[in-house]
Amino acid sequence: MFLDCGRKPENPERTHAARGEHGDSTQKDPGCSIREAGGAFGKREAAEEERYFRQKEREQMEALRKHHAEEIEHHKKEIERLQKEINRHQGKIRKLKHDD
Repeated sequence: MFLDCGRKPENPERTHAARGEHGDSTQKDPGCSIREAGGAFGKREAAEEERYFRQKEREQMEALRKHHAEEIEHHKKEIERLQKEINRHQGKIRKLKHDD
């Protein structure tokens, strides 16, 4: 570590480089992915990734369709149940009117 004694170094880029500090990202990471390297492997990786995400999207859409179909069926049954309740109450009202 350098101490700041108020004077500027003659060549700041050289000083930063000597300490291993690089202000810009011009150097590539030595562990970059095969896809970024390009070529046949990169194209294959991109194609496999696209295929994977399309498959996941299809699975999610199918699950969503199934969920909505189940919700519709549930609401239809609920409507039937409530209609029976309405009919029961209407029958009670008719009976009360008939008893008067």
